[in-house]
Amino acid sequence: MFVTGLVLAAGGSRRLGVPKQLLPYQGGTILGATLATARNCRFDQLIVTLGGASAQVHERIDLDGLRVVENPEFGTGCSSSIVSALEVVDPRSDGIVLMLGDQPGVTSATVWSLVAEVAGPAAPIGVSRYDDGRGHPFWFGHELFGELRGLHGDKGVWKLIESGRHPVMDVDAAGNVPLDVDDWDDYQALLARHDAEEADR
Repeated sequence: MFVTGLVLAAGGSRRLGVPKQLLPYQGGTILGATLATARNCRFDQLIVTLGGASAQVHERIDLDGLRVVENPEFGTGCSSSIVSALEVVDPRSDGIVLMLGDQPGVTSATVWSLVAEVAGPAAPIGVSRYDDGRGHPFWFGHELFGELRGLHGDKGVWKLIESGRHPVMDVDAAGNVPLDVDDWDDYQALLARHDAEEADR
């Protein structure tokens, strides 16, 4: 099975006012931590989309070994990044694992479980099911690439999952849905959750 990892990191951080990709986290940055997890998943292909703060990301974050896709329309929602990325997905790919660049709490174990579960039945859509609901990472099989190209924004991805047009496999994931960062309250909550998890270890 050939699996492509896709990390969406093209956000313009309008609500934060500073590049969220570069916010400090675990001695590095939010995007750096997410990419470290993605690398640990050992995807057959790993793509990251950039847009907002692209030049700064290139300067400060190790992108070696990744296929970097620039999304000039990064302000129009995540689906424009998906469309850009699909243009460079390896033709051998059986599907993509969709990850958010501002969600560093996702673990490689969650990704491995997702891929392992969807591999057998070749499920068209796989969704991580946490204790408090569904969340990323998502799996989209190759047969859905056409539909993904026609979606608009993050809500479009969720609408595809919830449309009922395709079987969806929910895959158990430990804990609550990992936090993603849109504003300063999200960032503070992310740091507080990380500190609490470290204290519990």
